[in-house]
Amino acid sequence: MSISAPPSNHPEHNPLHEYSEDGDDSIDLRDLFARTVRGANQIIGLALIGLVTGGTISLTLNRVQPVATSTRVVFSFPGFERGEYPDRSKFQPDDLRAPAVVAEAIRRQGLDTSSNFQSKIRGALSIEGIVPPNIVKERDRLRASGQTPPPYVPDEYAVSLTLARSTALGDRQRNALLNEIVAVYRENFNRTYANVPLAFGSAFTTLRNADFPEYQLILDKEVEGITAYLEQLVSITGPDAQSTKAAEGASSFRSAVTNMSFKDLLEQTQLFAQIRLNETLGLIHQNGLSKDRGTAVVKMDYYLRVLENQERRAVEEEKVVTDLLAQTKDRAQNYVLGIKSQATQPRTESPILDQGLIDSLLANDAYNFLIRRALDAGIKVKQIQAEKARLLELRENMSSFINKNVGDQALLLNRVNESLKNLETAYNDLVKSIRDTYADFAHQQYGNAIRLSDQVRTPGMLKPLAIAGVVGGFLGFALGAGLSLLGVYIGKSQRV
Repeated sequence: MSISAPPSNHPEHNPLHEYSEDGDDSIDLRDLFARTVRGANQIIGLALIGLVTGGTISLTLNRVQPVATSTRVVFSFPGFERGEYPDRSKFQPDDLRAPAVVAEAIRRQGLDTSSNFQSKIRGALSIEGIVPPNIVKERDRLRASGQTPPPYVPDEYAVSLTLARSTALGDRQRNALLNEIVAVYRENFNRTYANVPLAFGSAFTTLRNADFPEYQLILDKEVEGITAYLEQLVSITGPDAQSTKAAEGASSFRSAVTNMSFKDLLEQTQLFAQIRLNETLGLIHQNGLSKDRGTAVVKMDYYLRVLENQERRAVEEEKVVTDLLAQTKDRAQNYVLGIKSQATQPRTESPILDQGLIDSLLANDAYNFLIRRALDAGIKVKQIQAEKARLLELRENMSSFINKNVGDQALLLNRVNESLKNLETAYNDLVKSIRDTYADFAHQQYGNAIRLSDQVRTPGMLKPLAIAGVVGGFLGFALGAGLSLLGVYIGKSQRV
């Protein structure tokens, strides 16, 4: 192969064609077309070479460089605007790639469950908040006016799984894995905040084959727990709820399934305790019923010892907190409010915090913390003492029936068993109403708590391969056409 130029007697190199006598420098289109036609082979060849070269380079780079499987996740639940979960625990975007979440997603997809692979997937996951342009402009405006922008918690995050093509995961597997990670996180959230606790309404399951005095202890606690649970829900959905968007939307909540509000359910629970529960427990207490009164007293004695140990520990804890609180009473609380703002002038210096201000803030925080701890410790002691007093009363009542004839025992047992059946039916109906009402409320409150705002996608190899091939082919075509227009041809010399 050689590069040849046309002979000197060729018309293309005739000076008469290059420079006319009258100095006309116009372009001869016929001459350019003739040169292009003559170099058609090299134009096509170089275009094909560029096409193959571009595709090969793109294919090689795609095999070596990592590729990102991405999607967008939107969070929307009560408390999120403050950076908190519904239970007031701190929200962290990295919870989405927690080890337990990633491990469960990998297991469901049937992939390698080794710790090395899980660590590799967690390291490949990235979560970045998306801040809208209007928020950025607003915060820049506040800074320019000398104000400090308030904390901003993005409600939409870009989630990416970046892995090399050489990783043994196809595009579909990557999409499915990332989608599964979000699904597992959503299920954990719903299980924690949007579903009724699993142990809720399981009192009679726990009481299978239990003695009658144990019904008194368990069912009393169960009704107290249900009442406290419903009171908490009423405080969330009632007119005195905190002024959050979710609470405002749920202030008049009434289930479409049960046509009941949580306040209605609270009243039903109170009626259940007065009508059903008191009847059954009254029969047990009044007649001192037990399968074995001696064994029942032994159980109560052991439980009393457990409560006494708990009481001693709680009292010691209360004493420690009370002593610390007494030591801090000598110190006056100094509430310092430091404001330094120049709204009309740009801020040229940073706020100054002296050691006295810092010590005062720390002292106030410690004092408030101790007050809360003292309150909790005192309530815990009172609860244990109340439980202990109730158990002592039950023990004394049971002891009084050990050597006492209570009449027809079989008739009493049949009457109590029948009452327990009716009690269990009413209890199950009440629990079902609570579960159905809360499920409807959770669907309204948390239905869109965690959702994808964009489909999961992995860039394929075909598009960059085609683009690289087209670019390479165009460059080859341009090179071949340029050489042809210059009169340079790759190949054997041709004579005309």
